[in-house]
Amino acid sequence: MARAVEQFVCQSCGATHGKWSGRCAACGEWNTIAEEAQREAPPRGLGTGRGQPRGRVLDFRKLDKHGEIEGPRTASGLGEFDRVCGGGLVPGSAILIGGDPGIGKSTLLLQVVARLARQGVACAYISGEEAPAQVRLRARRLGLEDAPLDLAAATSVRDIVATLEAPEAPHVVVIDSIQTMYVDSVEAAPGTVSQVRASAQELIRAAKRRDICLLLVGHVTKDGQIAGPRVLEHMVDCVLYFEGERGHQFRILRAVKNRYGPTDEIGVFEMSDAGLMEVTNPSALFLANRGAGGDISGSAVFAGLEGSRPVLVEIQALVAPSPPGTPRRTVVGWDSNRLAMVLAVLDARCGLGMAGHDIYLNVAGGLRIAEPAADLAVAAALVSSLMEVPVPQEAVLFGEISLSGEVRAVAQAELRLKEAAKLGFSQALTPPWRKPRKSPLTVREIGRLPELVELFASDGVNAV
Repeated sequence: MARAVEQFVCQSCGATHGKWSGRCAACGEWNTIAEEAQREAPPRGLGTGRGQPRGRVLDFRKLDKHGEIEGPRTASGLGEFDRVCGGGLVPGSAILIGGDPGIGKSTLLLQVVARLARQGVACAYISGEEAPAQVRLRARRLGLEDAPLDLAAATSVRDIVATLEAPEAPHVVVIDSIQTMYVDSVEAAPGTVSQVRASAQELIRAAKRRDICLLLVGHVTKDGQIAGPRVLEHMVDCVLYFEGERGHQFRILRAVKNRYGPTDEIGVFEMSDAGLMEVTNPSALFLANRGAGGDISGSAVFAGLEGSRPVLVEIQALVAPSPPGTPRRTVVGWDSNRLAMVLAVLDARCGLGMAGHDIYLNVAGGLRIAEPAADLAVAAALVSSLMEVPVPQEAVLFGEISLSGEVRAVAQAELRLKEAAKLGFSQALTPPWRKPRKSPLTVREIGRLPELVELFASDGVNAV
């Protein structure tokens, strides 16, 4: 009988070490290495001798001879959720949803499976953190108590797999959460790297064998990444992140991986007493309170693109004199390294003294922007605050800034302008267009960043 040996596994990245240390050499995290037992087994090849089973020859099929590769999708009726998933739930798929504690992951999935259950789809909600009575209380608060949804509290993967392989198995199953599940053959505590990997593997294998859509809730670390081994995100078909600031009522569901649809799609929800409500026109909601106090410097509207959806959002900047010492750089909703680059270009190419000022940048509504097309809007908000010249309220901006000070073109410019025209905007500051295009707005092309600064210096920005 093989004896059990001890190994030390990082609970953040899954790296294995020969001895314990305070810091993981692979990921650099502190106090994440824990001791785990492992069965010692000598490495063995497949072998072809006597007594060794022969492998089965694979049944290859031509790509053009296959029938329908993807099964029919099941729409939940929650349009924003279906949009992020690519149009609905695919049978046999595994979807991982991560987010900060209390952001609304369990509430969102409870609303999804309750809607599906009302449509006649057999659904089950398996909680490893709450009792069925607690889930019923939340469902009653959300007005979902009449949904024919099966509830259970379990943490044993063996019991859950036996349920999935039963004749009356549900078609959609929610596991809340994967960090609470355990496999009894793995000698490790629930939530460790070994248990999360083994539990997810067994659940996904059973779900794909029976064409069951599996929805997994995942905890996140302090850095916002899904806790557990990185291989967990590789095993599932879709990885969704539920984002939002606690001080805002908006929640953003973002797809970072999707084998059945486009990535970088977002769904916008509003947290209310009745749960998460869909926001079909997020641009109007993000700009709802803009302009209430008249023309104010330091505010610019960015025409962005999230996946295939155009989104207009307000970018706010405040440039204030800094006391002697290191100036502050506070950024909410944007990349701080990108802000440092824009400030350096404004200093070096435009001659603005940004180095001695405190800079505060905020994306209104709690939205996080990742695309470089926001550079021009950020620069306009900064220059507007520095010179105390407001950007016209009827103008939108987009464009990428290079280190030389040039404003470069971005993708889907027409789509951004059409969305701005729908919301009543009449002007746009954009990069130079390579070929003539039709635009519903009055467009002012900005080829270099000093041209934007000259508009503010001469107050020509109000005459765009």
